[in-house]
Amino acid sequence: MRAKQNISYTGLLYILPWLGGFLILQFVPLVNSLWYSVTNFQLIGSTKFVGFKNFIDIFTTDAQFWNSLKVTFLFVLIAVPLKILFALIIAVMLNQKWGGINFFRTVYYMPSILGGSIAISVLWRFLFMKQGVVNQMIAVIGMPALDWLGNPKIALFTVSLVTVWQFGSSMVLFLAGLKQIPESLYEAARIDGAGPMRIFFRITLPMLTPIVFFNLIMQMINAFQEFTTAFVITQGGPLKSTYLYGLMLYEQGFKFFKMGYASALSWILFGIIFFFTSLTFKSSESWVHYGDTV
Repeated sequence: MRAKQNISYTGLLYILPWLGGFLILQFVPLVNSLWYSVTNFQLIGSTKFVGFKNFIDIFTTDAQFWNSLKVTFLFVLIAVPLKILFALIIAVMLNQKWGGINFFRTVYYMPSILGGSIAISVLWRFLFMKQGVVNQMIAVIGMPALDWLGNPKIALFTVSLVTVWQFGSSMVLFLAGLKQIPESLYEAARIDGAGPMRIFFRITLPMLTPIVFFNLIMQMINAFQEFTTAFVITQGGPLKSTYLYGLMLYEQGFKFFKMGYASALSWILFGIIFFFTSLTFKSSESWVHYGDTV
């Protein structure tokens, strides 16, 4: 019994740094934000309990809330499917036994290492500005220059491409999943006369659905919380067409110092993410196939 107790205490000692960081940096701020969401907390001045006033004002009087929500949903609908699709296609290509394939795997993964950085967003802004490299390249083939960041109709798509380009982490997961598919399944399918497309949709994709499910959950959560790209590249413009929810939350808290209002916004975002995550989990029963159910 004493030996078992020592093992338990040793394990607790090992996780103590993480536990301390979780309590101080995550749990305590989480509880505080819940309290702030029902107050008029503004960093300066006295804090007064206002009940659900912040939430009522958000849903009834704040037009920017509905705009940012619409923009964020569009961003998620553009960025998440494209990111997963590109990650899957590249993973299938890099699963081949080619010479120097490890070099290409490293190159395709590198953008994810740099992902979310301000430097990448600044680089993207210079690439897609009106006199940027992208317009210079399409001018070579005779196409007119596009105002990638100044046109409200395409600015959000341009910002979304930053997220799509950083598909390395999803690609690595797909690659690992492809390695786990038994070669015997492919051999049996070829003997039966199945072509590459039929093999992909009947064997590869069903076997990868757990990885697709995981990537969908993680990328959806990250996309709903996106902030850096819109803040650095467009500052929410033009005409609020890239005014993501994270950007609105930041402005309310750190530009207008309405911390109570920003906390209410953050809990609404939590509710939205929780709802769509739960919906995805529920839907997975009909399309995610595990090893013993394929």
